[in-house]
Amino acid sequence: MQKGLRATLLVLIFALGSLSGCFGSEQEDVFDEPNHWLPNVEDRSDMFYENTDVFSRVSVNGSFEIDEVRSIFVPVPEIDASDGGAGVTGGAEVHLGLWLPVIDGCDWSSTEIPEDCQVPVIAEIGPYYNDGDVDALTPADRLGRFLIENFVPHGFGVAQVSVFGTGESNHCMDLMGYDEQAGIKAAVDWLGSQSWSNGNVGAIGKSYDGSTPWNAAASGSEYLATIVPMSGLIGVHDLMWRNGSMEARGAIMHNGVYGSFGLDGDGGDIENACEGYVEGYYAGPAAYMTGDNLAWLGSDYWEERHFLSSALDVYNGSIYIIHGMQDWNVDPHMAFPAHQMSIDAGFDVKGLYGQWAHDYPDRESGHSGLSSGRGGEAYPYTLRWDWADDLLEWFDYYLRDIGPQPRLIAEIQDNMGAWRVESTYPPEDTEWMLIGMDQCEVLSGGATITSSSETTIECPMFENDTRIVGTPTFHVSAQISLLATSGHLFVEMVQASDGMHLGHAVMDLRFHEGGKDGQTLTPGSTVLAKMEFFGMDVVVPAGDGIQLLISQTGEDYIPSPVSIQAVTISLGSDSVLGISTVDRTCDDLFLPPMHEMYPNCNQTVES
Repeated sequence: MQKGLRATLLVLIFALGSLSGCFGSEQEDVFDEPNHWLPNVEDRSDMFYENTDVFSRVSVNGSFEIDEVRSIFVPVPEIDASDGGAGVTGGAEVHLGLWLPVIDGCDWSSTEIPEDCQVPVIAEIGPYYNDGDVDALTPADRLGRFLIENFVPHGFGVAQVSVFGTGESNHCMDLMGYDEQAGIKAAVDWLGSQSWSNGNVGAIGKSYDGSTPWNAAASGSEYLATIVPMSGLIGVHDLMWRNGSMEARGAIMHNGVYGSFGLDGDGGDIENACEGYVEGYYAGPAAYMTGDNLAWLGSDYWEERHFLSSALDVYNGSIYIIHGMQDWNVDPHMAFPAHQMSIDAGFDVKGLYGQWAHDYPDRESGHSGLSSGRGGEAYPYTLRWDWADDLLEWFDYYLRDIGPQPRLIAEIQDNMGAWRVESTYPPEDTEWMLIGMDQCEVLSGGATITSSSETTIECPMFENDTRIVGTPTFHVSAQISLLATSGHLFVEMVQASDGMHLGHAVMDLRFHEGGKDGQTLTPGSTVLAKMEFFGMDVVVPAGDGIQLLISQTGEDYIPSPVSIQAVTISLGSDSVLGISTVDRTCDDLFLPPMHEMYPNCNQTVES
């Protein structure tokens, strides 16, 4: 299939160039490259793409028609009586909609299909079919249409898969637990083992659907060849707790939000009587009280729903991480340090990190509404109309071994909109600027932080433009109340001149060393709280600086009941702000297609 299909596509590239989504005088240069059809990202500024739809289009249309959707139910025999639900009633299965290309001479119903007819499959797996969205047999606007219309004509299959308890899949809505993983693995195995399949499956999606690729990787399916998690979770507890501090939704996330997907008042509700569903009722509130993963209770609820470590142990494919640096829903700490951890584990890894929120790289409706300090300054440079081409290049190589290998880089955008390429992220040449609080000035408030107070600290102005990257730190000496066994701090970093949001950090002081392992504190004790900011890439102009706004809580994080008393912090040299910086100029930037030159650059960016 690969060689014959590639020849067909190359003919189309040259023959149908005028009908493609890429137009303009540079078109011949784009496709004249002897080894590859897509220029490096630094060389695409003169390319033009069709941008009349809600999503981006590949620059060259594929040659195949899209076949009628197929409705498939995949048995999951791993679910047995001990799992409850459909394990008791029998016949656990997941449902998917499948689109295949129409290829002359290829009969998908045949049990023996020639290799030249076999195609790889791109799967979006999630809970939203029939629940707040279209059914799995209808192309979904959020991503399904993008995948089907762009990639099926290029010879890929596309599947929309409903996880257990959603859509037409039975059993329980398991919120990324082992049952859900078994269903995902069954779907991937089925897609990879069919006579029409070339044996390679890719998993892609955003949000919950961006978490299932990691969950699929943790399943160990031999057919999973690449994952593209977009704003995806590396674990459920990792999403809702940060250094012991809980997001407001944490206590009810399972049963209050997703558990209802499988409960509709009919006789099938018995299939949702699963251990994980019941356990979800206490796992959230209990973790709220303790901040940890409840392992000391003998509960594996949250450990079961952390899949990054398992994925790195058993997965055997590539990883393309896409995440918004301003994502308010799935914070960027899901991407960092996962990016470098994946590289260290030996995987092929690419990253695309733009200053958008909980969104796709190419959705103008979402990007245009960003507010100041939350990606607004970066718009419209946030829009990546070449994203579909990037994915085609990625899927070509990792799902059917076509083309040169994509560059394993991190494309990162700063808060002013400018894009650059790094070998990894955070950058390897990061340098640290350490600022003791004795060098800074208290503008308002004081050392004692209460539920109704805020302390503002201004640090010395920067002499030069300063690019703050990755995860800066704030190691602050903090004393808890004599009436408490913990405390809670929220720190927001803003630009001194205008108060523009730059980043934030949060911590329950029982977790002062960071991570998930807390300790009981003695009332009145003092700890060094090793706070780490969420991922950021911001430029503070020369002559400007930063302020720290320190309060008990902020964003959507709430203190545990044991952490609501006042905290007294040191404003001396024992409290240190660590600013992670890199030196970059306009020469290091690239301009994506269909954008005007960066206004802050006085020279032309090479294209």
